[in-house]
Amino acid sequence: MTHIVSVITAVHGPSAPYLADAHVSLTRQEMPPGWDWEWVVQEDGESGDVRPHVPDDPRISFEQGRQGRAGMARTMALARARGDFVKVLDADDMLTPGALLRDITTLTGHDGIAWTTSRVLDLLPDGSTVGFDGDPPRGPIARGAVLERWRTHDYRAQVHPATLCARRDLVTALGGWMALPSSEDTGLLMALNAVSTGWFIDECGLLYRKWPGQSTAQSAHHHDTERRARMKIIESRAEALARLSTWHP
Repeated sequence: MTHIVSVITAVHGPSAPYLADAHVSLTRQEMPPGWDWEWVVQEDGESGDVRPHVPDDPRISFEQGRQGRAGMARTMALARARGDFVKVLDADDMLTPGALLRDITTLTGHDGIAWTTSRVLDLLPDGSTVGFDGDPPRGPIARGAVLERWRTHDYRAQVHPATLCARRDLVTALGGWMALPSSEDTGLLMALNAVSTGWFIDECGLLYRKWPGQSTAQSAHHHDTERRARMKIIESRAEALARLSTWHP
């Protein structure tokens, strides 16, 4: 029996040309014995701009749908995921060699671990990379630890949601990605941390591409009123989940 990790990607027209690089990074993954990956790609919209950039690979599932931003596209993709685990991969990013192997062996080799994140490097337009000096130590991430640091450090997490790999049943139980204009991946990370234990992998698992068209580079992403609303509902949801997960009648 072959086990599957479902790599989930939301994509829109401007980021579609980067799908080829993302696919190359997938084909270079070393998988544990008995494991394979599938790539579940969902266009945020129904244009003709994305399909020509989807590589010809039987492991890829591509669908389109009504436009609703990345959170909705990812959650729609989750409906097609067959894997034991789901792995986030933004359309413009690339996995590093060994990333899936490390995710899978961590999740299968440690009892009680529900999700992983890993070290990330920013990939700059000139091809250089820049690291982050605030990574936590390798190992378990206790319930509530990411949430607590996030809300006491201007809502900036010390682990990157773009590197997330998690148990599919738990992601489904939490409703997938939040219905937000952005930060939907942070919302899922905080929800996971509120109810379960994670693990930080201190080897680089992702090249996070920096380019003018990415959503986090747009001025709307930093609009103060919207940002405060996003952070409030992410925080409130995670706190409510934490209370419910320990509540007994």
